[in-house]
Amino acid sequence: MKKIALGPGRSLCPMPTVLVGALVQGKPNFMTAAFVGMVNAEPPVLAVGLRPARYTLDGIKASGGFSVNIPSAKLVKETDFCGLYSGRKVDKSGLFTIFYDKDGKVPMIEECPLSLECRLIQTVGLETHQVCLGQILQVHASPECLTEGKPDPVKVDPIIYSIDDNKYWRLGEFLGQAFTLGKKLKKDKA
Repeated sequence: MKKIALGPGRSLCPMPTVLVGALVQGKPNFMTAAFVGMVNAEPPVLAVGLRPARYTLDGIKASGGFSVNIPSAKLVKETDFCGLYSGRKVDKSGLFTIFYDKDGKVPMIEECPLSLECRLIQTVGLETHQVCLGQILQVHASPECLTEGKPDPVKVDPIIYSIDDNKYWRLGEFLGQAFTLGKKLKKDKA
């Protein structure tokens, strides 16, 4: 089947939906973001793309730390709310039970199954976004989202965002074990 050229776009589908947290002027603030992903294994580093006007970005740059909280589908309304309203005008900290890193500088969300505590290591300015590179210092996990001591995607129940139609989704079905399925294909081709 022939592909249809759609031109340049943001169609990396699906995208995770996260709540980025930072202290801004001494108060915890959270914003919704979907431009996020792992960019290094050791040490673990993630990238979050934020528009320069975002209130949370001010706090990240001032404090040098931030959190990436993975909300479950049951927090979809609160997550959307945090993307609709700026912390400059609305105090969003009351939506959640907040806990902090050991230094009290990185706010995280108790209700989110996973919270990643990050140290800002660099920002990169692009045309529309500032990319914050954060070294993950600690992963905080709710016990009920773990299977054999590791985060279980089904139990985390993350919110997935499709940018082209502005819709939130849940994960689908398990397809198979990574780094195993391809080996079967090689045997079949041999």
